[in-house]
Amino acid sequence: MTGELGGYDAVAEARSARNILDIHWTRICARLQAEVGEVEYRTWLKQITIGPVDGDEITLNLPTRFLRDWVRSQYGDRLSTLWNAEIPEIRRVELQVARADGPAAVSPSPSVAADVATGADDRGAAPAAPAAEDRVPENRNDLAAPLDPRFTFDTFVVGKPNEFAYACARRVAERPSSPGFNPLFLYGGVGLGKTHLMHAIGSELVRGGAVSVAYMSAEKFMYRFIAAIRSQSTMEFKEQLRSVDVLMIDDLQFLIGKDNTQEEFFHTFNALVDAGRQIVVSADKSPSDLSGLEDRLRTRLGCGMVADIHATTFELRISILESKAAASGVAVPGKVLEFLAHKITSNVRELEGALNRLIAHANLFGRPVTLEATQDVLHDILKAHDRRVTIEEIQRKVSEHWNIRLTDMSSARRARAVARPRQVAMYLAKQLTSRSLPEIGRKFGNRDHTTVMHAVARVTELMERDTAFAEDVELLRRMLES
Repeated sequence: MTGELGGYDAVAEARSARNILDIHWTRICARLQAEVGEVEYRTWLKQITIGPVDGDEITLNLPTRFLRDWVRSQYGDRLSTLWNAEIPEIRRVELQVARADGPAAVSPSPSVAADVATGADDRGAAPAAPAAEDRVPENRNDLAAPLDPRFTFDTFVVGKPNEFAYACARRVAERPSSPGFNPLFLYGGVGLGKTHLMHAIGSELVRGGAVSVAYMSAEKFMYRFIAAIRSQSTMEFKEQLRSVDVLMIDDLQFLIGKDNTQEEFFHTFNALVDAGRQIVVSADKSPSDLSGLEDRLRTRLGCGMVADIHATTFELRISILESKAAASGVAVPGKVLEFLAHKITSNVRELEGALNRLIAHANLFGRPVTLEATQDVLHDILKAHDRRVTIEEIQRKVSEHWNIRLTDMSSARRARAVARPRQVAMYLAKQLTSRSLPEIGRKFGNRDHTTVMHAVARVTELMERDTAFAEDVELLRRMLES
C-alpha cells in the first residue's frame, strides 16, 4: 500500500511540475505575443511545445527542421532570457524537432496562412536554411519537375550567340555556388536554349550524386505555393525549397504581377544564397528589363552572373540542323538544311520541330527528303514564317538600289532611269505581297491595274534576256525577304 501511495505521489508530483511549467510557458507566450505581434507569433512561435527539463536546460519542440532553425536563429536568445526570468534555475533552452510520438504541433489556421503567405517576419528577414548535415543529396522530384534526359551539355549545339551562356552553365554544373556565379541568370527569346541549359545543369549535378536539385517553372512554383496555403502546409513548402542545394526556376517573367509569390520567392532566394546554395533562373529579358518585378528582387537577380542568349545566326542554325539530322539516321540534303535555316530564323525549337516532322514523313512513307517534299510537308510552317513585306519597304529598297528619289515611285516621270526601277518595284510588290493589282497601282501614284500588269510582264521578259538585270532583281528579293 505504501508503494502504491509512493507511486501515486511521484505521478502527482510530475503532474504538478508539468502544470507549473505550463503556467510559466503561458506567461512567456503572452510576453512574446506582445513583443512580436499577433501574426508573427501565430506564424513562428505558436507551434512550440514544451519538452523535458534536464538540470538547467529545458527542451522546446517544433514540428519541422525549418521551423526549428528559424526560431533558433531569430528567437533563441530571447527564449533563454524569458525562461531564466521565470525560472532562474533554467539557463539554457534547447530547440529540437519533435519526435513522431511527441506532442502534436498546432498548424496555422487558413487565415494565418494567407496573412503570412510571404513567409517573412515584420523586419523583412529571410528564414535561415537547414544545416548541411540535415540534407540528403537527391533530385527533389517530389517537389519539382523531372529533368529531361535529352537536354544535356552533349546535345547542346554551341555557337557564337550562346557560347557565353553555355560556358556559365558549365561552370555552375562543375562548381555550384562559385563566387560571381550565384545566382546564374539566363535570358533570351523563346526557343533559344535556356531550358535546355537548365536541364543540362541539373542532369550533370544529379549524375554526380553529391547535391540535391529542384527544377520547376515559375508557374509551377506559384501553383505549389497557392496549394500550400490552401492546405495549411506553407511551412512544409518552405522547408522543402530551402533544403535543396540547387534551385532552378524557369521563365521567371510569369511571376510578374503575382506579388505574394514574388515575396515568397524573394525570401527563398535569400535563404538559399545566404546558406551558400546555388540559384539558377531563366527569363525572356534581363533582370533590369523585367519591370514588373519588385526592385529588391530585380537587384538580387542581377548581382550574380547574367548571361544572354542571342538570336541564332545562319551558321548556328545549320549546325543545329546537321547535328539533329545526323542523330536521326535519315539523309537530309544540305540544300534542304540551308532552306530551313533561311526560312525559320527566330526559334530553335520550331526549327528542330520542322526537321523532326520532315524526318518522320520520310520514315513513314519511305520517301527521300527533297526540297520539293520539304516545301509540301512544311507548307503551313513556311507560310507562317514568310516575311510580311510592305510595298513602302519595296519602294524604299528599290529607290536606294538605283539611286533615285523615293517620290519618283509615284511621280509621272517616264524617263527610263526612273520608269525601269518603278516597274521592278511593281513586279516585286506582286511577287512578295498579297496586295491586288489595283491596290499596288494606287501605291504608285494611283496608276491603273493594267499598268502594273504591263510592268510585271516587262520585268519578267527582261530577266529572261539580261542576266545582270535578273541578278539585280534577285538580290533585291533576297534583301527584302531576309
